[in-house]
Amino acid sequence: MKVVAFNGSPKRDGNTARLLRHALTELEAAGHETEFIQVGGLPLRGCLACGRCFERRDCRCVNDSDGMNELISKMIEADAILIGSPTYFADVSSETKALIDRAGYVTRANGNLLARKPAAAVVVNRRAGAIHAFDTINHFFLIGEMIVVGSSYWNVGIGLAPGDVDSDEEGIATMQTLGRNIAWVLDRLGDRGGD
Repeated sequence: MKVVAFNGSPKRDGNTARLLRHALTELEAAGHETEFIQVGGLPLRGCLACGRCFERRDCRCVNDSDGMNELISKMIEADAILIGSPTYFADVSSETKALIDRAGYVTRANGNLLARKPAAAVVVNRRAGAIHAFDTINHFFLIGEMIVVGSSYWNVGIGLAPGDVDSDEEGIATMQTLGRNIAWVLDRLGDRGGD
């Protein structure tokens, strides 16, 4: 089964990316295919609230100028999803917010296409505010009827400069457990033949 991780940090090898990769490594070790997608730094627009996705119902956002439709397609095709973000002013990055808003509307407009897919949020913060960012991503999962997978603690790492999370032993262990837990859920869902 395939797991797609979306990195909402503009730093391609920053702390958010590093934590996501710890989870993906566990999934790969369990035999699952993974894909890492860089979202942070893309010129993604927020949702225009035009409602055209509900009129057209073609699994696409009407704004086709910024690559969002490819990201939405990756979500739809995935068997499980990870979304990671740094904490900016106690919330997610603007690219992460654009992703969840637009993907949320498009997938709901087309029959709730993400329902029952395992999903997990991964958040990095310097000091505080991570739980609000964590909640923002999880609210997207919950309203999409997804299966939110947990770990041994909140899926949060501590770091400021790129690489700081490498010293966060508890954060790394949390991501490793998260990866194993997602693999376990995927294996159980696979045993049921996709019911």
